[in-house]
Amino acid sequence: MRFSSLRPHVTASLQRRPSSALVRHHRAALPGVARVGVSLKHRHNSSLSVQREREFSGGRVLHARDAPSSSTVQETPQSPLQQYHRLVESGTLKADPHQERIIQKLQRLHNDLLHYEPPSISHTPASNSLLSRLFARQLGASPVVPPENVPKGLYLYGDVGTGKTMLMDLFYNTLPPRVKRKRRVHFHAFMIDVHKRVHAMKANLGSRGGDPIEPVARELAQDAYVLCFDEFQVTDIADAMILRQLFEKLLNYGVVSVITSNRHPDDLYKNGIQRQSFIPCIELLKERFEVTDLDSGTDYRRVPRTLSHVYYDPLTPENKAELDKIFEAFTSHSDDPVVRNRKLHVWGREIIVPESTTTVAKFGFLDLCGKPMSAADYIEITKQFGTIFVTDVPKMGLGQKDMARRFITFIDACYESKTKLFVSSEVPIYQIFSDDPNAKSNEISDHMRSVMDDLGLSSEMVGSSSMFTGDEELFAFARCCSRLVQMGSKEWAETAGAR
Repeated sequence: MRFSSLRPHVTASLQRRPSSALVRHHRAALPGVARVGVSLKHRHNSSLSVQREREFSGGRVLHARDAPSSSTVQETPQSPLQQYHRLVESGTLKADPHQERIIQKLQRLHNDLLHYEPPSISHTPASNSLLSRLFARQLGASPVVPPENVPKGLYLYGDVGTGKTMLMDLFYNTLPPRVKRKRRVHFHAFMIDVHKRVHAMKANLGSRGGDPIEPVARELAQDAYVLCFDEFQVTDIADAMILRQLFEKLLNYGVVSVITSNRHPDDLYKNGIQRQSFIPCIELLKERFEVTDLDSGTDYRRVPRTLSHVYYDPLTPENKAELDKIFEAFTSHSDDPVVRNRKLHVWGREIIVPESTTTVAKFGFLDLCGKPMSAADYIEITKQFGTIFVTDVPKMGLGQKDMARRFITFIDACYESKTKLFVSSEVPIYQIFSDDPNAKSNEISDHMRSVMDDLGLSSEMVGSSSMFTGDEELFAFARCCSRLVQMGSKEWAETAGAR
C-alpha cells in the first residue's frame, strides 16, 4: 500500500471529533497508520504500537496530565493502597511485599491529609510602595506551624528502577478530593520557577532590598499546600543556598511534601561548595520527613519490554524516508498545519523550531544541541510538544562533549515530561557516546560497570565511554542510556505524548 493512501485513514480518525479537541486527540493519528499495515522492518523489529484509549489505572508510567476525561474514567479508588491492590489484581503490577510496605507509608500520609487543615496565609504585597511596606511589616514573619500539627512528609530514595515514579503517581492521583491546592513537579523545573520568582521579587523590593525568599515561600504555599517533587537533587550552590531557607519557610507555612530522590539526604550536595551551609537543610529533611529506602533488590525497569520502532540507524536515505513518513502521519491534519521556524520564548530569548504543529516538532540534532541551550530551554520545548523528532544524531567523542551534555539534558527533559521521541542516529542510539561500539567488558572501568549494572545496562548494548569521568557525569550518561531504552519500549509508546 502506498503511504499516500494512508491519509484518509489518519484524517478520518481526527475528523470524527470537533476541532477544539484536536490537540487532545492528535496522537490518535498514528494508530490508523499502524492498523493499515505500515511495515517497519528495521532495527528492534517491532511495529509502532497501536495507541488505544485505556481505562485510567494510575499505573507505573501514568502521570496526572495523562488521565483521560471523566466520561471515560471509572470511579478512582479512594486511597493509594486500594489503587495498588487494584493494579496487582489487574496484572499491571506484580505483588511485591517491600513495595506494599512503602505504599502503606503513602497510605498513612493520605489518611493524615484527610483531616489536615492548612493554616490561612496572607497575600504578598504587590508593590514596593510605602503603604505596601507598612502592610508587609504588619504581616510580620512567616507563621510557625508547630511540627506536631503538620503531617510528616515522605522522602523516598533509591536507585533508578526502584519504582519512584510509579509510587509518586499512585500518591498524587489518589489524593483526597478535598486537597485542591496541590502541585506535582520535577525538582529541576521547580527550581527554575523558584529562581524566576526570586528574581521578580528582588526587582519588586527595589533598592531598599529585603528578603525575597519569605514572600516567594508565601506565594508557593498559597499555590499548593501539598507539594510532590520528583528527582530531588542539589548540584548547584545557588540552589543549595536558596533551599536552606525555602524549605524551612515552606514547612513553617504548613506545606506537606513528598520527595523522590536517588540519594539519601546525607548524600545531597556531597563535596559541593560551602556544603557546610547546606547541612541545616539536610537536618531539616531528616527531622521533618520520614526518610525511606526504596531499594529492595527488584529492578522494576528490568521487566522485559517489547521495543517499539522509534529509533532509526544508520543515517541512510531509507531510514530518513521512514522517519519522514511517520512525521507526515503525525502532522497531516489540515486544521493544524506544519509551521516552519516557529518561535518559542524562554526568559527573553527565542528558540527556533524548524518544523512543528501545535503538538509535534522536528529538530535536527545541531538545532537542539549544536548551540548554547539550557535545561530551561529543553523543559519549555517538551512542555510545548508532546511528540518530538530528532534527526541526524552523530556519534560523539571528546570533541563534542558539550553537545553530549546538552543531549543528555534534553533526554532528561523528554523523560520527565513523558514525551514521545523518534530519533535517527549514525550508530545505535545507546552507543552514540561510546569509544568503540564493540567494546569488551574488560575495557570498561569497574566503577562504570557497577553503574551500568545498577541501571540494567550491558556493555554489549552501550559500549564504553572515556568522555565522562566524574561520578555525576558517569551516572548521568548511564541514566540517559537507561531512559532511552525505556522510551523505546511499547509501554512508553502507548502512553507518552499527551499534553
